[in-house]
Amino acid sequence: MTASAPADVPAGVGEPTPAAAASPLPAAGPRGLGALAGRAGRAGRPRRARRSRPVDLLGLLPFAAYVAVFLGAPAYAVITAAFKDDSGNPTLSNVTTTLKDPYRHAFTVSIELSVFSAVLGAVLGLALAVAVSGARRDGFVHRAVTTGSGVLAYFGGLPLAFVFLATLGPQGLVTKWLNSAGYNLTQHGFVLWNMAGLVLVYLYFQIPLMLLVIFPALDGLRPQWEEAARSLGASRLQYWLRVGGPLLAPPFLGALLLLFANAFAAYATAYALSTGSVPLVPIQIGSVMSGNVLAGQENIGNALGLWMIVVVGLVVVAYTLLQRRTARWLR
Repeated sequence: MTASAPADVPAGVGEPTPAAAASPLPAAGPRGLGALAGRAGRAGRPRRARRSRPVDLLGLLPFAAYVAVFLGAPAYAVITAAFKDDSGNPTLSNVTTTLKDPYRHAFTVSIELSVFSAVLGAVLGLALAVAVSGARRDGFVHRAVTTGSGVLAYFGGLPLAFVFLATLGPQGLVTKWLNSAGYNLTQHGFVLWNMAGLVLVYLYFQIPLMLLVIFPALDGLRPQWEEAARSLGASRLQYWLRVGGPLLAPPFLGALLLLFANAFAAYATAYALSTGSVPLVPIQIGSVMSGNVLAGQENIGNALGLWMIVVVGLVVVAYTLLQRRTARWLR
């Protein structure tokens, strides 16, 4: 005698559907469900990164050789020469000399110029990035701004100095227009070869660099976070003060440090505009190494280079730590 289904159970319930019967998956049951759950769990887990074999690391040899020849070897030569006198004997006099004037004043001016250009570039670049982030990613505005920033961020040196001299120099195009309109820039204290002029020129590549660096962080802010905050009654200002602002703080500070290091190491643009009238550290190194001031002071230049390596190294370490913190919520 076979058991019949209860009368209140519709016909077909408990029987395999045609789709289920045609499915290659195992039949539902304790063991079948366990197998399916196991497959789903394995599929949901991220795949383990394939361990690199020693032969795979051979692809890094060209890059490692390039870094060793063009970065490691010069850095080693600068560091070792900074602790030697002209006869090759060990000494600390080069390092202690660079801590006094006029080299200490050069570090002060370089840090001031780097801080001013980095802060202004970071603030203006962030404002531009926020404005552009609202546009469509595949639209003309977004693509034009990102492409232009990628070009302008690395436009420096003598070409940049020539552009500004042709525009805002004593015989520049804009200067002549303003003179014809009765406004003389020089009489109002503006020249390209003082601190204010160099900050203006540095902003030309600092703002695009800031935009390129901060864009990934802005893209990482998910619209669902703002929608959740708005659904809980927060205003747009409260969202940025309590959610968006704290999340953007680490990448903003990291970008600020990157801009500082970028301005601190700039040489050609400042030298072409000021011809050494603004005592920056890179210009001091160039003067000492070329013997423009005193002959036989090359190790003083190496000591200045050593301090620049220390400053830029500290900035890079802080930038790396901030980027690691940012990567936690950008995943």
